[in-house]
Amino acid sequence: MFAFAPCVAGLVALIWTILLVGRGGFWLMRARDDRAPLPPDPVVWPSVAAVIPARDESQTIAAVIASLARQDYDGAFSILLIDDSSSDGTAAIASAAASKVGWRERVTIIRAEPLATGWTGKVAALAQGVAHLERQSAMPTFLWLTDADIVYAPDTLRALVARAQNGGLVLTSLMAQLRCVSLAERWLVPAFVFFFAMLYPFDWINRPRARTAAAAGGCMLARSDALAAAGGMACIHDALIDDCALGAQLKRQGPIWLGLSRRATSLRGYGGIGEFGQMVARSAYAQLGYRPLWLAGTVVGMILIYLAPPLLALFGDGAARWIGLTTYLAMILAFAPIAAIYQRPILAGAALPFVAAAYAAFTLYSAYQHWRGRGGYWKDRVQAMPLRPS
Repeated sequence: MFAFAPCVAGLVALIWTILLVGRGGFWLMRARDDRAPLPPDPVVWPSVAAVIPARDESQTIAAVIASLARQDYDGAFSILLIDDSSSDGTAAIASAAASKVGWRERVTIIRAEPLATGWTGKVAALAQGVAHLERQSAMPTFLWLTDADIVYAPDTLRALVARAQNGGLVLTSLMAQLRCVSLAERWLVPAFVFFFAMLYPFDWINRPRARTAAAAGGCMLARSDALAAAGGMACIHDALIDDCALGAQLKRQGPIWLGLSRRATSLRGYGGIGEFGQMVARSAYAQLGYRPLWLAGTVVGMILIYLAPPLLALFGDGAARWIGLTTYLAMILAFAPIAAIYQRPILAGAALPFVAAAYAAFTLYSAYQHWRGRGGYWKDRVQAMPLRPS
């Protein structure tokens, strides 16, 4: 191996140069909803409906309902929860929470229909929620598609709508601050955001003429007319990575925006590496289009990008060692912004080779689950998958 060390070192240095200089500055984490003053308030605040798909969310749903009810919003605002065959009393807890905060008349709870063939669970629930709203007297201007484990600061909806109205956005999305408490979360969560931003540079997503499109499914404010023009939720009916799929569809209708936020916080916790790995494995192979060659290329790429630099620094000779060391230091510095956001040490990036190895294992496990007919497994449900690579 080390006979080819100079060639490997040169390739690794080239890859990291491209990543740091030519990938939209993804590692700088510049797209934040708290970096600049909010746009001016609109003359008239448009109507909004929060749409929450929920399946066995008894631990978090009361806090979610309460945080939505606390929104300081001057326009018409209502909440619709779609109970997706929960077995833990999610709907009853949500109803009690709505009554407790005096919002019982503004919170509607419906029960999802059985999952149709070819649909993923969350998308089907959202589609039924949108269809329910369409049957009402007037469709809200905006749909706030939010997960049942995300809580918000009271000014979140005002900030989302002001940004959307000022920028003419058809989709405004916030990547919630993920829980980072357990040992597994402290090491794996910042890397999750880092890898996401590498795949989908926020600056490119937010550039109207760029092809890159994505969103964060925990918090998405969509214009209802743009969603209807895109074909409704049916346009992504079988998507496991539904947020990015919706981002791609809506960017064809107009500009979109995605940024990191402290206004939105996820309550979902992962006590160990196994729990976190299950979450990643649910959609990792889908991200690769269910293609074995892309899987192999991803594993090789992660070895080159994350494992090769420290190995060259430790075991290489001459120029190869210095290139490996320089690249490893560049990797650590590139990780520093997201480490700071999650209050991790500035040198947390030194562990990226081990963290990347864990993510590679999650991806391989995702493929294994797919091959044994359990792809997209989440909350006792195997999700719909394409019969052929897309």
